[in-house]
Amino acid sequence: MKKYHLLALGGVLAVTCLFAKTSVDYDHKASFASYHTYSWIGVNVQEPLWKERIMNAVDSQLTAKGWQKVESGGDAAISAVGATHNQQTLDTFYDGAGGFGGGWGHRGWWGGGMGGMGMTTTEVENTPVGTLHIDIFDGKTKNVIWHAVMSDTLSSKPEKNEEKMTKAVDDAFKKFPPAGAKGM
Repeated sequence: MKKYHLLALGGVLAVTCLFAKTSVDYDHKASFASYHTYSWIGVNVQEPLWKERIMNAVDSQLTAKGWQKVESGGDAAISAVGATHNQQTLDTFYDGAGGFGGGWGHRGWWGGGMGGMGMTTTEVENTPVGTLHIDIFDGKTKNVIWHAVMSDTLSSKPEKNEEKMTKAVDDAFKKFPPAGAKGM
């Protein structure tokens, strides 16, 4: 039974790693060299404490890229939207009963009649996943010029979630402004 729990744990860890994801897209015609200032449109999140944390993470990245934050009327405008949901995974365990084939016991195939089918148990695992969308708009045209979406599993510890969010924002802005953008 321990062997199956270790296999299941390995499967859950592998699936959990699949949730961590960051993707970025941008307007290939936008001239990022012409943007020097930005203003916040807003941050829409379920948990009010996260508004400032997200703004700080993005501000830190844009400041490091030479952009300056202004109260209003920036060359670019920033919006962030965050949400959480539960991702379900199914884990199936076989008890090994039946004395043949480690609990697989497929009658009529290779376990037929050798002591029965054994028991199968399936458990539903709910994993909380957080997703953050960040959009940068041209301040004049109001068109989106850059978009990032980040998602990762959440912990029960807010400090750990803040570290994950900061790392995801860092990853999203790693190649900002885009190298292939007009005027770069």
